[in-house]
Amino acid sequence: MIEGFHAEVLMASGYALFLVLVALMLEWLAKHSHRRTEQMRVTGFEFHKEFDHWECPTGQLLQRHSVDHQRNIVRYRAIGHICNCCHKKPDCTDSDEGREIEKRVDSWVQSEIRHYHRGISLAILLLAALILLAQLLWFKQPRDLMLVGCLLAVVSVLGVRLLAGFRSSQTAAPCLNSQR
Repeated sequence: MIEGFHAEVLMASGYALFLVLVALMLEWLAKHSHRRTEQMRVTGFEFHKEFDHWECPTGQLLQRHSVDHQRNIVRYRAIGHICNCCHKKPDCTDSDEGREIEKRVDSWVQSEIRHYHRGISLAILLLAALILLAQLLWFKQPRDLMLVGCLLAVVSVLGVRLLAGFRSSQTAAPCLNSQR
């Protein structure tokens, strides 16, 4: 016993807290990575929301070309013969039909990769909850019960919040305006 707590309870609580931090760090890193990846795809291009088009580094416009309602993607494309004459074409695209940019209408919250990472975070939190539940069943000292109970409450609240976001984003489909 260490200051009224069983050593096993302290170790299990520490490990559960570590798992919570891992789950939170995974959520943050996944979101950060997703945002950077999206920015890298369109480096040098600027989106003009008010006109619903992209502008390439040479000043050419990529107009809305098509909408994939199944995958919630809007495609923008430059005019092929303009791209084919551009001095930056070898570094920009290999398509003879012009540079194309796909813009996802769904946000990070609704993306498939987010579901994958969220599932991993939920599994880690479930493991933390199971470890804490085992400690609740095994040790009956009031101090041990209070420590483990408080940590289990934190894990449960965090897990419920992540699960609610996971479920709501699966059912919510953003609206796509028809092609202009």
